[in-house]
Amino acid sequence: MSDKTQRIRQSEIDRQMRFCDEIREHLLAHSDHQPLAYTQTYGCQQNVADSQRIMGMLREMGCGFTQDPYGADIIVVNTCAIRENAEKKVFGVIGQLVHVKEKNPDTVICLCGCMAQQEVVAKKVKNSYRHVDLVFGPQALWRFPELLYEVYSQRRRVFSIQDEHGSITEGMPVVRESGVKAWVSIMYGCNNFCSYCIVPYVRGRERSREPEDILSEVRALVEDGFKEITLLGQNVNSYGKDLDRPMDFADLLSEIDQIPGEYLIRFMTSHPKDAGEKLFDTMARCGHVAKQLHLPVQSGSSRVLKAMNRKYTRESYLEKVRYAKSVMPDLVLTSDIIVGFPGETEAEAMETLSLIEEVRYDALFTFIFSPRPGTPAAQMADPVSRAEKQVWFERIVDAQNRISAELHREYVGRTVRVLVDGESGDMAWPLSSRTHGGRLVHLKGDAALVGRYVDVRVVDSNTWALFGEV
Repeated sequence: MSDKTQRIRQSEIDRQMRFCDEIREHLLAHSDHQPLAYTQTYGCQQNVADSQRIMGMLREMGCGFTQDPYGADIIVVNTCAIRENAEKKVFGVIGQLVHVKEKNPDTVICLCGCMAQQEVVAKKVKNSYRHVDLVFGPQALWRFPELLYEVYSQRRRVFSIQDEHGSITEGMPVVRESGVKAWVSIMYGCNNFCSYCIVPYVRGRERSREPEDILSEVRALVEDGFKEITLLGQNVNSYGKDLDRPMDFADLLSEIDQIPGEYLIRFMTSHPKDAGEKLFDTMARCGHVAKQLHLPVQSGSSRVLKAMNRKYTRESYLEKVRYAKSVMPDLVLTSDIIVGFPGETEAEAMETLSLIEEVRYDALFTFIFSPRPGTPAAQMADPVSRAEKQVWFERIVDAQNRISAELHREYVGRTVRVLVDGESGDMAWPLSSRTHGGRLVHLKGDAALVGRYVDVRVVDSNTWALFGEV
């Protein structure tokens, strides 16, 4: 797998746009209506950002968008490989798409994303899901027009999962589905190789975008009226290590913060081994940076953390949390937990529970270990039954739910600043919004407030959300 970053030349991007033109002419010549595309995205925010780039290319091909796969000329399913359940769900979805193909044989079905990058998945699709026309991984996303053109022009199935890691592509079209929130990828790939994680194998090595390109994109989003911009990377704290001129993630945040306007910067995800005092001090100082930190701990046991190849200990993690809270007393802290890692004992799982009690996270994303073929953890002895892991899992979830409910009750009676980001569909609380710390607030109010920052008095709460009045 290549660890050298390749910056795609403008001439290559122009070539992909010419393929978009060719596809547009083909679709118009074979149809009496505007071609329509259907996209479905699974997984992390990076996948959402990737899908928005795919939609940008589809728009350049002349496509509109539909929520009905049966009405689509092109279907794109963007996948996640992080857990087994996600893969099962995707196989179920593409299995159902055979009925679309039977009804509309000319519909082109595409499978992409992290799951598609795995050779074993591509082979399974090739042999068992013959209605799928195009399969490509994240490394080939920028060549989507060329690959799709091959499907049309050569009337054959196309698979592109070869090792092409290491590219940075600027200037590709993007369709942002909201005028309020935007995702901005600042880097791609991961060098950490946590023993349970498939990401470095499917997204390649870390590579950073040039700061000028990121600043230009954020500046344009602010000028277009976007109110919340989330910076994305598998490990944003590693940003800049591969750049020619010295710049780290904290430096990037400082430069973005100087862009004038009414907006908020969030970011994810941070790796604890690379998050330090400089980052926390920068967050505390910068007015546009949300006082929100997603800092995945995964386990409260130092022995398990070492087996996970996380490169920090329980003690060093807690030290970082204490410092972050000291400089940002209003910090909203969330995390990820894996329960039942191979070899984990009940006592070690309870170390995770005690860490949760000590930190008092605002919220957790908690999962039972899911082996990923091709990772070291998939080969480790795992003697504990799923049923026993489920017991540990429920104890941890119950503790976190109690803590979340307690922390949320502390908001009741307070006035908080929120961004109204959409309509909820709930007649009693028709609007959804987020505090600067990312806490969900259900609101009473008019839809005209969507896209605005407003002050809200919190009148009620539960484990998962707050309820407020403008």
